[in-house]
Amino acid sequence: MANYIKDIRKKVGHDAVFMPGVGAVIYENGKILLQKRQDDGKWATHGGAMELGETYLQTLERELKEEINIKPINPQLLGIYSGEKTYHEYPNKDKVYVVLTLFFIEKYEGTLKEDNDEVLELRWFDLDELPKNISNLDFEGIKDIKKFLQNREVMIN
Repeated sequence: MANYIKDIRKKVGHDAVFMPGVGAVIYENGKILLQKRQDDGKWATHGGAMELGETYLQTLERELKEEINIKPINPQLLGIYSGEKTYHEYPNKDKVYVVLTLFFIEKYEGTLKEDNDEVLELRWFDLDELPKNISNLDFEGIKDIKKFLQNREVMIN
């Protein structure tokens, strides 16, 4: 079922809901690729909400194709994030508690190209020189990247 969240919003308005989501850290040569979001101008990983019936990997592939025109090759689970730190209020006043499954991607097919409806800009950032304006939804996962690179241990938060 496409547009699950939009359908839920018709029933609950702007009230807080759980939103299962998938994110992707694209990593290459010591840098990560972030996108500047169209809705709030913050830097973020790539991904979005699951639709009914989708698997995590189907959501990952769909979102990456929509947002940056790539297909991940052998994505690895980086972490699962939930709780107060994943509360988010969108500019339109919709409130969510995201249950985020974050994947780590070092290889992909396709040519990077941002979706102008959702993404203002794509930029590679060194892990030691990240932007200040990172979305609260992504802060914990991005903070865990260096730990993940040391031992490839999945983070659960």
